[in-house]
Amino acid sequence: MIRRRMFDPQQRIDEISSRPFSPLMIPQISFPLSLWTMDFQIRSVLHLLIISSLLFSLAKAESGGSVYFIDSQTRQYLRTPSPNDVVQSNSMSIREVGAAVSVLLGFAPFDALSAASSSKLNEVLLPNPFNRPRAVLLLEVTGGKFLFLVLNSNAMLNSAFKSKIVPGSDKAGIRLPGEEVSVVYLDEELVDFTDKGISDFASWLGGSYVVDPLKALNGELVIPLASGATTSLHMSEKANGEFIASLLALFRNSRKAIEMHEDLSQSTQPPAELLKGCFDGLKALEEQYGPEGAVHKGLELLLTTLSKIFDSLQAAYKGQIVGVIFFDTAPAPESETKLNVMLSSRPYARWLEETKAPTNGTIAEVVLVRMTLAWITGIVLIIATILGIYFLLNMPLTKDTLLYSNVKLD
Repeated sequence: MIRRRMFDPQQRIDEISSRPFSPLMIPQISFPLSLWTMDFQIRSVLHLLIISSLLFSLAKAESGGSVYFIDSQTRQYLRTPSPNDVVQSNSMSIREVGAAVSVLLGFAPFDALSAASSSKLNEVLLPNPFNRPRAVLLLEVTGGKFLFLVLNSNAMLNSAFKSKIVPGSDKAGIRLPGEEVSVVYLDEELVDFTDKGISDFASWLGGSYVVDPLKALNGELVIPLASGATTSLHMSEKANGEFIASLLALFRNSRKAIEMHEDLSQSTQPPAELLKGCFDGLKALEEQYGPEGAVHKGLELLLTTLSKIFDSLQAAYKGQIVGVIFFDTAPAPESETKLNVMLSSRPYARWLEETKAPTNGTIAEVVLVRMTLAWITGIVLIIATILGIYFLLNMPLTKDTLLYSNVKLD
């Protein structure tokens, strides 16, 4: 016969209380701690997801790039954006940017614009057609991700007229009359890339360049940035060398543009001037160091260089120049730009145009007709002259009422 043991709660409590204390006897508190740890991890993941989605949305908004119209320091050629302007579209296509550059140079856009595109240009440019700078610095910067984090903190770009580029915009061509426009390309490669040129460039920016005595183009470049920080680039690394070479080419070619402007300004009718360039030095930094860190410092160095270059151009052009800087963050093939300049020759009017080449028989007939007309005309003139002299000499004086109407002869 099986006897069942009755459960006594008081006896169970006495048994537990009589046991010695051990850390293994507190498994009850592990469950609340695990819940708190899991809750903290979930909150951290949610915060990361929110920040990532915010950065992704900002990057998507800037995926098409941005364009900045920098007005003159002493004159006004662009409209001042007003916070009360509710009709401002704040977006442009590549074709509309090219049309704005043509208008700033003093020429009508080659292609006809729609009413919407014309209204966008009206948001950027002043309506006075007689107040155009006729000189534009057009620079396209390619490469780099999340560049808007650095662009929004730059002093030169904060005062500029900013407009987003419509994502997926095709390339556009700026067609200009070649006889009336002088184009200087700022991205021409340097022939003499030396340590002395880098040292002069560093001194111009207020920095220094430590030359390596053992190997050429192997020193260290130290440049102070506008934000107060200092960046150092070692020329021994390939990406840094390509980036500095692009910056030095931009600096040298801008100096050549200033010298050319001084020569062109001496003419009676100086042409319009377009300073066109494409800077792709950030791609080398991005490929080697990633989309952040070195790329952001490189962009700050580029903006510091552009600020000094634009100040030099303002002084040389006496304020009659406008800057248009296009930051293209979308990936593009190598050696391909969104804005291309095409110079066209203007056709000249002619009075007559030969539609059929004359033959020898036609030339002989023309000569015979011309000689016959010349002889006939000459003979008629000779006969008329002889008859006039004859009648003049034998004219009676008393009956000539025209010449001697007041003379009476007996």
